[in-house]
Amino acid sequence: MSDNDGKKTLGVRGGPRSGNVKQSFSHGRTKNVVVETKRKRVVKPAKPGGAPGRSAPGSSQTSADGTRRPAGISDAEMERRMKALQAAKEREVEEAAQREAEEKAREEEKQRRREEAEAKEREQREAEEKAKAKAEEEERKRQEEADAAKRAAEAAAQPAPEDAVQQQTRAPAKAAPPRRDDGKNNDRDQKGKGRGKGRDDGRRSGKLTLNQALSGGEGGRQKSLAAMKRKQERARQKAMGGAQEREKVVRDVQLPEAIVVSELANRMAERVGDVIKALMNNGMMVTQNQTVDADTAELIIEEFGHRVVRVSDSDVEDVIDSVEDKEEDLQPRPPVITVMGHVDHGKTSLLDAIRDAKVVSGEAGGITQHIGAYQVTTESGSVLSFLDTPGHAAFTSMRARGAQVTDIVVLVVAADDSVMPQTVEAINHAKAAGVPMIVAINKCDKPEANPDKVRTELLQHEVVVEAMSGDVQDVEVSAISKQGLDDLLEAIALQAEILELKANPNRAAEGAVIEAQLDVGRGPVATVLVQRGTLRQGDIFVVGEQYGKVRALINDRGERVKEAGPSVPVEVLGLNGTPEAGDVLNVVQSEGQAREIAEYRQKAAKEKRAAAGAGTTLEQLLAQAKENENVKELPILVKADVQGSTEAIVQAMEKIGNEEVRVRVLHAGVGAITESDIGLAEASGAPVIGFNVRANAPARNSANQKGVEIRYYSVIYDLVDDVKAAASGLLGAEIRENFIGYAQIKEVFKVSGVGKVAGCLVTEGIARRSAGVRLLRDDVVIHEGTLKTLKRFKDEVSEVQSGQECGMAFENYDDIRPNDVIEIFEREEVERNLD
Repeated sequence: MSDNDGKKTLGVRGGPRSGNVKQSFSHGRTKNVVVETKRKRVVKPAKPGGAPGRSAPGSSQTSADGTRRPAGISDAEMERRMKALQAAKEREVEEAAQREAEEKAREEEKQRRREEAEAKEREQREAEEKAKAKAEEEERKRQEEADAAKRAAEAAAQPAPEDAVQQQTRAPAKAAPPRRDDGKNNDRDQKGKGRGKGRDDGRRSGKLTLNQALSGGEGGRQKSLAAMKRKQERARQKAMGGAQEREKVVRDVQLPEAIVVSELANRMAERVGDVIKALMNNGMMVTQNQTVDADTAELIIEEFGHRVVRVSDSDVEDVIDSVEDKEEDLQPRPPVITVMGHVDHGKTSLLDAIRDAKVVSGEAGGITQHIGAYQVTTESGSVLSFLDTPGHAAFTSMRARGAQVTDIVVLVVAADDSVMPQTVEAINHAKAAGVPMIVAINKCDKPEANPDKVRTELLQHEVVVEAMSGDVQDVEVSAISKQGLDDLLEAIALQAEILELKANPNRAAEGAVIEAQLDVGRGPVATVLVQRGTLRQGDIFVVGEQYGKVRALINDRGERVKEAGPSVPVEVLGLNGTPEAGDVLNVVQSEGQAREIAEYRQKAAKEKRAAAGAGTTLEQLLAQAKENENVKELPILVKADVQGSTEAIVQAMEKIGNEEVRVRVLHAGVGAITESDIGLAEASGAPVIGFNVRANAPARNSANQKGVEIRYYSVIYDLVDDVKAAASGLLGAEIRENFIGYAQIKEVFKVSGVGKVAGCLVTEGIARRSAGVRLLRDDVVIHEGTLKTLKRFKDEVSEVQSGQECGMAFENYDDIRPNDVIEIFEREEVERNLD
């Protein structure tokens, strides 16, 4: 017990605990402070002699079973507490028993492992002792044989036996006296034996000489850990009865036309130094990074004892699975329908009516300039994959690619326009591809429509429709009134049923690139139509000269999907570069295989281009120079938004020209116009043509400084016409666009009665209400139109200067976002002259 038990503790004052306390401060100052404290309530147990019904508050009570419980606790509550306490005790006992069992099991496992290790060590030690005893026995026998031979030789060499007797009598006299057998001498002898045994532990005796220091040793290059392990292994094998000679592993070495020395050593599993030594012995002074030809490498491989397997560089493509599918693995697949026809005959509008979508409004000038791939589910539940190809003459190659991957061609002919040049071209493509054709006679709702004239003119091109007793189905439709759409879908389904289209979805995917482009935010993007197998997210593939891993798959509705089966068009993200439209996509096993195939294809294409440039003789060059002496060239640089448009523009440029003038495309690419394009254009004095793309800020500044002209187009008609006019010299008055300013959207507000209003900052030039505007997002044209309103604060103004803020709203367009750029331009008529 403590010393103050039963005594009162010291306090400020007895009784009520409140009063004045005087505080002292420096310089003799004091202050009276009122202090109030609360008493601590002390609960004391009831005395044994107290009355049962008058226990003090907070005192303990006695329950029915004799146990003490706190005040205010009922019998039921006390019983529950006792049960919980009992359960806790039982749980503790169970846990303790479980811990003991686990500890016992661990001890048994540890003891078992220890016994196994001891038994294993004992067996190893016995084997080593047996091997050592065997080695000592053999050594002793060899020593005895050597001693016997030596004694026989000495006995033959000695002339008289007396000398031997004298030597035997002298030998005991020279013997050392016996040493005392105490523990110290014995230990010293053992230590001396261990230290001097064999002297093969690698220790150096004596002083360090100059030659030893120069030749290595301590302070020079130290032995590696691998060398020490090899030395220990040799010593162990020697102790166990001598090292066993390893059997030479003979390998099949694949040998291409040329191979690097280090790669040759790697394929033979030999040291690079040994291979270089062998080459030097054959008179070739090479390093590990040099290339040797196949004949030399074959000699080296045979010298090392391996077998040569000659392969070609093109064998890397053998990993692509080209096995024909079995009949039982094939499953029905949706048909791929290509919509073809002349420009402005209503192909895209007809497809819109089927899809209930609005695609025409998104195309510049109302014409399709890309290949669109869509999937449509009919009312009967059948799925159809549509390819919408452009009808303009410049997109011939794009239509040709569409015909190569399609199953059915829907030839759209306007009933009021009849058969046109591109209609004939589409018929030829369909015949060349060998696919069935369905004629859709569009615009039948017009008063001047004449479907019979269309059927009659198709006879001239060997297309006999069913109405003319032929085998080609024809349907009269209207994209505006949706007349005959059900009949067209029924004709397509019937044709697909006749074809019995099947594919194997359970194999490595294979598909065709319909379109490819370089997206600023997503990188290279390819629109792929899967033809066989199933393309899944994470697959490694090679497509043309590019390769990659499927990072994402996006269907025609802009939704992300995990996989795409046969006849499904998807956008593929994850390429390392932009492929060519028309390339074949193949899924391979590993990224190394894909990279190897892509590098081989790039090398083959480069060699092909070099061979085409170097295949002219001197006479041909002189004749060509004489022909070109009077020919004027118009050099241009082309940048477009997608690969198909670039290819179409280049082909259109090649067709422009005659004996006096022609157009030469210096460079054609995909993506925004960059500084390198401006540098190339300046060096060659060529204008830069941007098709649905824009120059970035550094490129614009560089073009202004160097005087390079940048021309922007969004409709291929205008581009071809301008270049043709410039090349031919027939330059009349033209509409030229002068860019008068740029504005950047800071915020977007919704205003009732007006729609979305862009809060803008004019960054360059001025903004005029009467001028034309374009909306740019990531340097790509999103919209072109006119301004609905131009406000400065609350007032409608005609123009806003650079550095000022304003509000703009577009006519019939609401898809505006912060950080978009508004390009303001004015059109004027100017005269052009050829230099």
